[in-house]
Amino acid sequence: MQVFEVREPFGLDSLALTTRPDPVPGPNEVVIRMQALSLNFRDRLVIDGFDRWRPTAPRIPVSDGVGLVAAKGPGVTRVKEGDRVAPIFYPRWIEGKPAPTKMTGALGGAVADGLYAECALAHESAVVTLPPHLSNEEAATLPCAALTAWNGVVERARPGRHDVVVVLGTGGVALFALQFAKMCGARVIVTSSSDVKLARARELGADEGINYRATPCWPSQVLELTDGEGADLVVDTAGALPEATDAVRVGGTIAFIGLLGHTRSDVDLIKLMGKSATIHAIDVGSRAMFVAMNAAIESAGLRPVVDRSFPFEAARDAIRYLASGAHVGKVCIRVSP
Repeated sequence: MQVFEVREPFGLDSLALTTRPDPVPGPNEVVIRMQALSLNFRDRLVIDGFDRWRPTAPRIPVSDGVGLVAAKGPGVTRVKEGDRVAPIFYPRWIEGKPAPTKMTGALGGAVADGLYAECALAHESAVVTLPPHLSNEEAATLPCAALTAWNGVVERARPGRHDVVVVLGTGGVALFALQFAKMCGARVIVTSSSDVKLARARELGADEGINYRATPCWPSQVLELTDGEGADLVVDTAGALPEATDAVRVGGTIAFIGLLGHTRSDVDLIKLMGKSATIHAIDVGSRAMFVAMNAAIESAGLRPVVDRSFPFEAARDAIRYLASGAHVGKVCIRVSP
């Protein structure tokens, strides 16, 4: 089968198309013939060999994908051949709270191969079936970006009707956070550096938009839009904790999800204490959360936002496009029809 590998010395130029033997399922394992992949910011960190995401090379990157069960080993009962499934990001996090034993073996990262291949091998306990109304590319966006947003918005905060949710940006996680917050009945404010992207966010249900280039002190605009109260929930996909602290209301919640800008943050602890705010650091979610999210997506008829899809061979072009920041929603890879 064809695969892409990350090789030393890392970086986009070290991403190589090569072949590996077709996987053979062992007991309780399934072979998945991949149909589509979805890219995340984290994939760039793995390919660049950055910090804790630096893999042992060669490594197959990309954590998110969908495919058909092509073969199964002895003892498999959860799925059957022909089922459309997605492997979960953390194969050992089935349910319950995060724990060291559960948060290991993340796909396409430091220690385990991912899905940028024609076929993948997974334990039956580490796959989920997907909402049938979604296309392959739409379904491929769910394992990391959607589940991270679901965990931060619904599992941890569950905003009520008329609660105010601020979402930073218009990338994949951000737009899922917008869609899930609207599903809960919340009022949503989206920030972006682009009026065009803010217009797209409004089409998806955002109630207000703030251009943070035009209004660098955007938390003051949040306070103005909320009669001085602030947001019940701030979904921080950028690592902007000082600004999120300014924007959140007293007793509110910050879902810390991303670090697009930097890996350190100087938070005013006195201000944070005065807000009596809760910060939840979100790292994807469990299989049980994934199943609950899929049920909600199917019930609501929600459709993920796919900005653009690339052919299998165009790995570098796809990742360059992701890095450009031009996208609204998810960047996907077509593996097979």
